[in-house]
Amino acid sequence: MNRQHGTEEIMESARENSRLKEQIREIQDTLQAFYEAYSELIKKTQENTDHVLMFSKYIQYLQADCANLKYELMDPTVSREEYFYPEFRSDEETLRLILEEKKSLARFGDGEFSIAVSSPRHEFQRMDDRLARRIREVLDTDGCGGRLLIGIADQYGSLERFNRESAQRIRIYMTDEIRRQHRELLRTDRIYSDAYITRPYVLFRDLDTDAPGRRFAALKEIWKDKRVIIVEGSQTRLGVGNDLLAQAREVRRILAPPTSSFDRYDDLYEECLKQAEGADLFLLAIGPSSGVLAYDLTLQSCQALDVGHIDLEYEWFLAGKGVRTPVPNKYNNEIAGGDAVGEVDDPIYRSQIIASFV
Repeated sequence: MNRQHGTEEIMESARENSRLKEQIREIQDTLQAFYEAYSELIKKTQENTDHVLMFSKYIQYLQADCANLKYELMDPTVSREEYFYPEFRSDEETLRLILEEKKSLARFGDGEFSIAVSSPRHEFQRMDDRLARRIREVLDTDGCGGRLLIGIADQYGSLERFNRESAQRIRIYMTDEIRRQHRELLRTDRIYSDAYITRPYVLFRDLDTDAPGRRFAALKEIWKDKRVIIVEGSQTRLGVGNDLLAQAREVRRILAPPTSSFDRYDDLYEECLKQAEGADLFLLAIGPSSGVLAYDLTLQSCQALDVGHIDLEYEWFLAGKGVRTPVPNKYNNEIAGGDAVGEVDDPIYRSQIIASFV
């Protein structure tokens, strides 16, 4: 064995073990905090029922499971073949491909995967068999001859880059059944982009550093000096009230219904083609329809990027609280009451609207 190659393998194995140990420590800390809080509650209430004893025993079992988990997983005899880990390019490489090679980007997350398997998770898009077929089509495509990047969330292995709340939500979502569904929908011969590239802030452990600001600055380079057409829900209002799109040469907007935008998909697509000659770039924010539209526009030699929640992420970044907060007059499906949206009296925004299919 080449000594350098062997050393690299050992170092990579050590890094993987370190990441695994960190995840296990987080789980143990969560269980310990829960166990201590529950024990304190029992002391205060002087409860001593069979139910309480059974529950306390269950928590002890979970603690023991986690304490021994690292030894069971690191056993060299454990088969790794059943585990599915898609291959990802770096965000830097994704941005390079978008900027230098004019690649498009279609992103697929939990909402799109659930529609693809006819198991709705969100209210912002009603189930539609045609949309389900189109999502599966795009996931299985060759990427329009390499001109379309397929983005999925990089959350299949280590979660060390995420903050604790985000990591726990991912663990709850990524069940064996979900992983099986993803494995059936995804391709093993593809290198994916990270769908979280347009969600640079609230999910991450480093949100108190300058890293999110640098990530947003890199994203802004995509539309700098470009003629941009935004295809968005009528209550999304991407870039309104902030400077996210300030460096764009021109901004025009095509409005879709605030929810279930696929109901007007054909109209939206035809309008995009009608306006394409005067655009350098399409930015898409119409929920699960965005990835399909990015694919169809790429087939017509347009550059189109599914940017999803990027504007809400930027608003949360500007607020600087490290959490999801209400954003006045913008649809927000990630907080309670975020679907109660007021009107906007902004003449610049109004002047940018070139078509509406609400």
